[in-house]
Amino acid sequence: MSQISPVIWQFLVKWMTNFALFPPEASRIAPQMDALYFFMVLVSLIGLTIVILLVTSFSILYSKKRHPVAVQIEGSTLLEATWTIIPLGLFLVMFVWGALIYFRVYTPPANAMNIYVVGKQWMWKAEHPGGQHEINSLHVPAGRAVQLTLISQDVFHSFSIPAFRVKREAIPGRYTSVWFEATTPGTYHLFCTQYCGTDHSHMIGDVVVLTPDDYKKWLASSTSGASLAQNGERLFASLSCAACHNTRPDARGPSLANVYGSKLRLTSGQTVIADDAYLRDAILNPSQHITQGYAPIMPTYQGQISEEGVIALVEYIKNLDSDYRVQQTTTTTDLLPQSEGKAAPAGQNAAGKDPAGQGMVKQ
Repeated sequence: MSQISPVIWQFLVKWMTNFALFPPEASRIAPQMDALYFFMVLVSLIGLTIVILLVTSFSILYSKKRHPVAVQIEGSTLLEATWTIIPLGLFLVMFVWGALIYFRVYTPPANAMNIYVVGKQWMWKAEHPGGQHEINSLHVPAGRAVQLTLISQDVFHSFSIPAFRVKREAIPGRYTSVWFEATTPGTYHLFCTQYCGTDHSHMIGDVVVLTPDDYKKWLASSTSGASLAQNGERLFASLSCAACHNTRPDARGPSLANVYGSKLRLTSGQTVIADDAYLRDAILNPSQHITQGYAPIMPTYQGQISEEGVIALVEYIKNLDSDYRVQQTTTTTDLLPQSEGKAAPAGQNAAGKDPAGQGMVKQ
């Protein structure tokens, strides 16, 4: 639609934006969603106009004054087929158009930068892989695909950025995801659009879109000194997970090296993919995810680890490429594809050894 009449399109978008009737288009998908929206509005208006004209004309042409005696009017197969086939065709166009956009919005590209978002009464907490933490705020780079992995700590929430045309539910106990690519630097509103309790209206925030250079500066100035993977490694050690999950012949649990993304066969005979959702469930509900060849001896950590802690553990396991060998960094500049030169993580010596004895850290 924007290609058919660019002048009318720009007029509509700018006029509605300036009068606060329509959020700005600040993401790659926004123009496509708006085109579908305006197409549906146009079809609805045309249909409404036709119905009003027909009702008005019929009430005049077939009024009691003009036709005091009722006359039987036979139906027309051609007319009935016309008003059935045309609306059906329009509805199918809208369905296919909407389905294509839906699958695109909820299928992130492989190179998308992942950010975890935890919803809780009544705030949004963003967890960046480099260890940056934000509350009711989200900093992202322009021109880079960003995937959000969402979960709720208590009740249902709904993460919405109107300017990006992004809305996704944060569900207790289950990861959901959505992605976007911001196009215009600026600050945009963030809302919870699912009623979640007394202070639901206060669960708002800002999404700050920065240029790639400014985003690098923000990453450097906002780092907590430890990445999510490093925090997960510490938690992994404190829970003594390595006592079972190792490569020794008598290991009581499967090795976690390179487990992420692999296919696992469970004792039930079921084959599963070890993705984020599986790793989370295996930590909190291990009795339901017993790997074939191992006994059900792992204790549950339900209620013992916060959602942030689970996220850190999942991020650590995702990056394990060999026993005690983890890909991590304290400077998150390598989250951007144009970054060059990676600094060694804090506490690592020149030989690549972690002085705490946790093994090698891959750069």
